[in-house]
Amino acid sequence: MNAFVRVAERGSFAAAALDLGLTPSALSKLVTRIEDRLGVRLLTRTTRKLALTAEGELFVARSREILTSIEAAEAEVTAASERPRGHLRISVGTAVAKQILGPALPVFLAHYPDITVELHVSDRQIDLVAEQVDVAIRSGALGDSTLVARKLAEATRVICASPRYLEKQGAPRVPADLLQHNCLTLPGPAWAQWPFHTHEGINRLAVSGSFTSDNADLLLDMAVAGLGIARLADFMVERAVQQGALVPLLADCHVPESFPIHALTVPGRHRAPRIRAFVDFLAGQFGRAA
Repeated sequence: MNAFVRVAERGSFAAAALDLGLTPSALSKLVTRIEDRLGVRLLTRTTRKLALTAEGELFVARSREILTSIEAAEAEVTAASERPRGHLRISVGTAVAKQILGPALPVFLAHYPDITVELHVSDRQIDLVAEQVDVAIRSGALGDSTLVARKLAEATRVICASPRYLEKQGAPRVPADLLQHNCLTLPGPAWAQWPFHTHEGINRLAVSGSFTSDNADLLLDMAVAGLGIARLADFMVERAVQQGALVPLLADCHVPESFPIHALTVPGRHRAPRIRAFVDFLAGQFGRAA
């Protein structure tokens, strides 16, 4: 069943065989054995690709549920006594990968030598079950989901610039001053609307500048380099602020717009020792970064 699911996910016997440590021919025989026992075709095989039949789509969905339940049952039985071990697949956004996980993973791996880590860095939303991901770390509000979510931190946004930039351009004293400054933003109108407290309530100021990027880490690098003023998550800028590379601005009137960061796992699987150890460790790292 596990072999069939991996073939369906990878789209070829060769790729799935590499994942499972089998030969493509051995893997093909396993899938054929399932088809013979069920009396239906689960895969349509051509010289160029594999495709699931309607029966295959149904069987792969049920197989994933069963495999997850098996792992959950094993985890519940062994969690109390087993030393964390095994392969850990993690999906994380770019900012958290660089600012939190990058510095922390060597410590985690040194503490748990029997765990291996496969880290996928992407800001796209993923299907944890379909992509065989153990833990996904995501920012922002959660939609309706059957996943188990553990809140790691409540982040806020900070407006900041480097001392070099401020020496050349001067520091904004009131929000309107930002209209005369080079503001570094993520793409899209919403990211260029910075909120501030006013006598009438919260007002959003439309800022602009010479550089936008869909990678917040690049905005951080540009701000530190003195290109302009950026509005970034506090856990991203904390180290630069402590080192004097960035200076917070307009803190008395800026609306920081807090947002949560969660670790997401598949129900039942979150009890597996390797997953539980990693999420506990990660919560500690966010606590230190706060």
